[in-house]
Amino acid sequence: MIPPTDAELEFVDDVAVFFAREGMPLIAGRVIGWLLISDPPEQSAAQLAAVLRVSRSSISSATRLLTPSGLVEGVRRRGERQEYFRMAPDGWSRMLAGRYAKTTAFREITEAGLRVLADSPGTRRERLANVHELYRFLEAELPALWERWEARRGGGPG
Repeated sequence: MIPPTDAELEFVDDVAVFFAREGMPLIAGRVIGWLLISDPPEQSAAQLAAVLRVSRSSISSATRLLTPSGLVEGVRRRGERQEYFRMAPDGWSRMLAGRYAKTTAFREITEAGLRVLADSPGTRRERLANVHELYRFLEAELPALWERWEARRGGGPG
């Protein structure tokens, strides 16, 4: 494996900072950044730790965080005990689809909150009503957006 350049490591750090602003641990963002550009695309925990200059336990924690969403997946090579990590081929789509699937659930929660505040002054309900309307809009619009994406990438109707 060729060591990463300074520019590549800066890219990795930029990705990490982006995801850290979304609440993700910095190391998980760095794993995403490196897996986006690594060669080979599959990296062992030891390789990730070496490139990112962190402990293997940090890599283990980061990959445990990233794999349930489907963004990162672990793969094994025949005849090897070691696990390798890579960006799942459709990982970004699966991760976003998972987030979008939660839209209805949160809209339902905000709806229940509005019922709880039914007799409250309008100013007290306003923040919640605004969020509720946003999620109603997203719930209505995201399916068509997703369908257009699937059609564009050749994976669905359209």
